[in-house]
Amino acid sequence: MNLSVKDAARLLQVSEKTIYRWLKQELIPAYRVQGQHRFNRSELVEWATSRRMGLAHEAFTEAEGEPAPLPTLTEALRGGGIHYRVEGRDRNEVLDRLVGLLNLPPEVDRNYLTQVLIAREELASTGYGDGIAIPHPRNPVLLHIERPVVALAFLEHPAEFRALDGRPVDTLILPLSPTLRGHLHLLSLIGFALRSEVFRRELQRKPGREAIFTALKAFKHALIHRDSTSSSGHDDHNNSVGRRE
Repeated sequence: MNLSVKDAARLLQVSEKTIYRWLKQELIPAYRVQGQHRFNRSELVEWATSRRMGLAHEAFTEAEGEPAPLPTLTEALRGGGIHYRVEGRDRNEVLDRLVGLLNLPPEVDRNYLTQVLIAREELASTGYGDGIAIPHPRNPVLLHIERPVVALAFLEHPAEFRALDGRPVDTLILPLSPTLRGHLHLLSLIGFALRSEVFRRELQRKPGREAIFTALKAFKHALIHRDSTSSSGHDDHNNSVGRRE
């Protein structure tokens, strides 16, 4: 919770004036510390991801003392797995079924993880829109897993997640990480990938595993191109709240 207005503006690639406008409108998560506005990095990334906003490269590359390299989205997805026809009559049940399918170490309390995911949904929906939700724990460091992974699940029946577009969810993207750095990294990669209309349409087809990994190769090339041009910046119009591509 130590990011200043200037830090938040740089992370979200907008002007400080825009940050103050969002603060006045009570749109952006913030805290008052000794009369100054302060921001939590994890909450800002979640907030921006849910609104399909761009993020500065530092959002998922800044080191926090973790020596291990962070995975690509493809590597994380291979670790978490792709699951088809996941059963469930409602949001809580599909989350429970998905957790039961995950390849997790024996010491991970699956029931606890399910309750953490449900609690996160009660606090604020992770529904992204277009039938997609990104359920995730708010405290990734509590998970006893070795490396960041992402699980992709296609539901047998759409479930209500209270998404902003009102559409029931039939696709879940679940990031899991043992560290905050890995957590932010995965959220940033997922958010950037979902900004691609082509990739979202591919998910809507519920294709086979190899087709998904092929689509991610295209995403990887786009990410490399983004990294090479990130220094040019973006204007506030391209990063407005709720922007859709």
